[in-house]
Amino acid sequence: MKALAIAATGMSAQQLNVEVIANNIANMNTTAFKRAKAEFSDLLYQAERLQGVPNRGGEDPVPEGAQLGLGVKTAGIRKLHVQGTLNNTGNDLDIAIDGRGWFEVTGPDDETLYTRAGSFNKNADGRLVTIDGYPVEPAIVFPENTVKVIVNESGQIFAQVDGEQTPRELGQLNLSNFANDVGLEPVGGNLFRETPASGVPVDGVAGDPGFGIIRQGYLEDSNVDPVKEITALISAQRGYEMNSKVIKAADEMAGTVTNGIR
Repeated sequence: MKALAIAATGMSAQQLNVEVIANNIANMNTTAFKRAKAEFSDLLYQAERLQGVPNRGGEDPVPEGAQLGLGVKTAGIRKLHVQGTLNNTGNDLDIAIDGRGWFEVTGPDDETLYTRAGSFNKNADGRLVTIDGYPVEPAIVFPENTVKVIVNESGQIFAQVDGEQTPRELGQLNLSNFANDVGLEPVGGNLFRETPASGVPVDGVAGDPGFGIIRQGYLEDSNVDPVKEITALISAQRGYEMNSKVIKAADEMAGTVTNGIR
């Protein structure tokens, strides 16, 4: 009975949907996290009767055939790169991007990665690094006796050094843009990897056309909306239950046929 297999694909799809929603809710307080959404598409159709074919020779073609769908499959899990709310932390090394753009980071094995989580810090050498210790590119090194850090909207970084009247300019934070942000591969730790689907990075400066501006002392919150996630969770749960009822009904129908034959 095809209904059993069809409903099984529905249950599998709703299970995946719940898992995606669970990950969104788990990361609702993760800096710069982008919520994901499961996308589904229908499976192949089995033609019981083809449309457009004459019923008998010389007659008009059948206007509407009989196509039986065979279930559902996962088409993709899409990251929704929508700007999160900017949260004022007051920390000089917390830097948020207001608009489009990605910070460039040197990850493990000198791999170039990208992030929007600007919760930066200094390592033992005074270099600007991520919360996991990965260097931010281009390299920014703070003098040992730095008492204050200033980052303007275009990403220029200055250090107020103890005993000096004028702040020192240390460098420029560059941003990268991609033709297709959704094509970036998430690798964990708020980091993303370039892929053929994302396109090559286009480097620029904050405030340039197509690039956001820098906000010092802010962090970008997760764009997860708890109310929407709970609503989606309830819908997925109902879908799972309905598919399980279809399996139960199909099993009872098959049992009725079996008992009748006996």
